[in-house]
Amino acid sequence: MNRYDEVLVALRRIIRATDMHSRQLSKVSGLTAPQLLILQLLRQHGELTVGEIAHGVNLSQATVTTIIDRLAKRDLVRRERGSSDKRKVFVHLTEAADAVLADAPKPLQDSFIQQFQDLHDWEQTMILSSLERVAYMMDAQHIDASPVLDVGQLDRTDQNH
Repeated sequence: MNRYDEVLVALRRIIRATDMHSRQLSKVSGLTAPQLLILQLLRQHGELTVGEIAHGVNLSQATVTTIIDRLAKRDLVRRERGSSDKRKVFVHLTEAADAVLADAPKPLQDSFIQQFQDLHDWEQTMILSSLERVAYMMDAQHIDASPVLDVGQLDRTDQNH
């Protein structure tokens, strides 16, 4: 096999691993990876504004608003106006979200992050540099992306893609 074929196979494995984990997450919890990350962030902080959530998960405020709308329809989050500043709206978890989070598998990026952080600095830099070059070679450097390992639209309604 040519080296470029080996690289393409490795990329395909990464894409397939992400897709398989995404499907498993959806099947087990009924959530997308971005939805799970938002719920986990809210569990850590108690209450956050949409802007704070967007910053915390590295997604646009518009995308987070759409995801929050979908989570609210499923009664997993609720919005409340701030008590001291009525202009601020905070997002809170519901009891239903606590139950979903208890059974949800860990996001794929959690295990990746742990293993990546265990690498030496030079290894991390080499991987980052190589992947940035691959993204450039695939003309993907201009694509807006967040550090959420998931496939499909981040604010999709269809849980099965």
